[in-house]
Amino acid sequence: MELISIIVPCYNQAQYLDECLQSVLDQTYANWECIIVDDGSQDNTKEVANKWGALDTRFKYIYKLNGGLSSARNSGVSAAKGEFILPLDADDYISVDYLTLAMNQFNLNSNLKLVYSLAQKFGEINSLWELESFSLKKLAETNIVFCSGVYRKKDWINVGGYDVNMIYGLEDWEFWIALLKKGGEVYRINKICFFYRIKTVSMITSLNHS
Repeated sequence: MELISIIVPCYNQAQYLDECLQSVLDQTYANWECIIVDDGSQDNTKEVANKWGALDTRFKYIYKLNGGLSSARNSGVSAAKGEFILPLDADDYISVDYLTLAMNQFNLNSNLKLVYSLAQKFGEINSLWELESFSLKKLAETNIVFCSGVYRKKDWINVGGYDVNMIYGLEDWEFWIALLKKGGEVYRINKICFFYRIKTVSMITSLNHS
């Protein structure tokens, strides 16, 4: 079983962190590490993260000066020991079988570069997240893959990581394009494995109204 490194950037999201990390602890796939990247938070992120680290040594804590989401993800992936990476934002969570189902696909197809799933919105809105089926053409037009897909660390290295200049969002969209523009297959698990929190004010809603 290959090691999967789950990267959880956290900037003043401590109130949601327990739910996120519980979903990691509950995974049916046991060979994971979870790196919580505290991006200069001013809340009790460190206290919450260290509580989970005391509970299970697979949880790791990193503190860095605030640099934005791309910088935080890059710091986490840089420290990751896993062959595979799963970014997971601190206010979201995953189903218990997400890692198992994703790795099943990677083991079946060596040409895969990215595995993701169906997604559910929760919080202010509770509904299926209607994302179109994957195609490169569609990806070039709009982001049809949420940030929490599984990919190989070597591919992150090859594309130079997440673009730290994209501090206002959409950095995951740019990363998927960079990851896939030279080829590689994509698989979407036909099950809801990712749960995306909708808050009254968030980076994406702010972007949409700017």
